[in-house]
Amino acid sequence: MWAEKLGKQLGHPTQSVLGWLVSRFLTARNRILEEKAVQLCGIRPEDTVLELGHGPGLGLQAAAKLLTEPTGHLIGVDYSAYMHQMASEQMKELVASGKVTLHHCDVAAMPLAESTVDKVFHCNCYYFWPDLRKGATEIHRVMKPGGVMVTTLRLSNIVAFAAKRVFPGENWRPETYMTALRDSGFTDVRMEDTQHKDITFQAIYATASK
Repeated sequence: MWAEKLGKQLGHPTQSVLGWLVSRFLTARNRILEEKAVQLCGIRPEDTVLELGHGPGLGLQAAAKLLTEPTGHLIGVDYSAYMHQMASEQMKELVASGKVTLHHCDVAAMPLAESTVDKVFHCNCYYFWPDLRKGATEIHRVMKPGGVMVTTLRLSNIVAFAAKRVFPGENWRPETYMTALRDSGFTDVRMEDTQHKDITFQAIYATASK
């Protein structure tokens, strides 16, 4: 029972005691993965960049610093109203200036035009999507041809969580997500081990082919 409750809060934190604890957990555990995802997707100053499942806003803050050209634009989406509210507060000045746009929505139904995004990144996110194919297809739709997507994860931790049934079904498996990406039109889909100090984590890369 506790694993199911934890899994629901990790995937969709609510404004509650458990949701607040989850937000603190995400802030502490995801910082390196968020920052590395931003680094690995190769953001240029003029890019339009999208973060999926932005949570409290750690990745948004790291990406915003790189978008130094006037045309540089950062977009974030999150299914949790609580996370949307939290990140909106963290990024309020950049949101007010128009540099950052945040949407409270499902990854599978984003209010974005086709072929408008250069880079996409996300961290510890796809395991909670009910339909990986729909999510991957929507990501591919909004990306420009040749655009790069990167997601970061610590597979050893994910396997341990899955064994405790924190994640429903089999969507947590990287190969399942990578198959959905390929089926949706992405090419050069691969997973690589990456090292940061004493931490080993994995990065999944995909290129939007159109």
